[in-house]
Amino acid sequence: MKSSPSIWLRLYPLWMWLVYVPTAVLATLLGALIAIPLAILVSPRLANLHVAVNWGRILTRMVPVKVELEGLEQIDPNRSYVVVANHQSQIDIPVVYGYSGLDLRWVAKAEVGRIPFLAAGCRAIGHIFIDRSNPEQARQAINRAVERLEPGTGLMFFPEGTRSRSGELQSFKKGAFRVAVDQQLPVLPVSVTGTREVLPADTLRLRPGRVKVRFHDPVATEGMGVEQVGELRRRVHGIIESGLASAREE
Repeated sequence: MKSSPSIWLRLYPLWMWLVYVPTAVLATLLGALIAIPLAILVSPRLANLHVAVNWGRILTRMVPVKVELEGLEQIDPNRSYVVVANHQSQIDIPVVYGYSGLDLRWVAKAEVGRIPFLAAGCRAIGHIFIDRSNPEQARQAINRAVERLEPGTGLMFFPEGTRSRSGELQSFKKGAFRVAVDQQLPVLPVSVTGTREVLPADTLRLRPGRVKVRFHDPVATEGMGVEQVGELRRRVHGIIESGLASAREE
């Protein structure tokens, strides 16, 4: 019996390539085919919460990843937030998407907008693709999108800009915090741990694991001006870093 975990791990690549990857591709294809007409004809929110969120949960549970949530009581589902999280793995996306309980619109790099079916479904729901080489254009595009959002719909950012290869929290870009100040929306910091062990950056070494998602107290931005964006960025960076440090100690 003691050898069974190692046998499972040795056989896991067969599960990944023969079951998980085909299922993920099929779920993405079917999800887009359902979400696009549902978003256009009925409601982007309905398509997001009942199609895209389930897509995230399917991709997470089939790994399998056990998700532990902390701080959900901090969230008012009827309020819009600028949600910012650390980024260590591609699995961060389905984990946060599937388990936050929020109606989120992701701010993603333009390259993601070239992935067939996934990009079409994302655009129908209202996710935002930006060219990071032109920060001013990106900020304007995000602000235009925010103005069209319904109350209770939030924006999701990975402010590091890319996945952390070392596992250490990288510096934050200011875009998310400038949008929060421009729109006077509270920032919801999120610390995600464990995803780097499930799927490290720049690899296809998918493994079962345990992930913890900690939602911190929202940070208000009412009354803040552009000159306080840097202060807001540093404050939120410290909050997320403290959540990561706490998880490592546990």
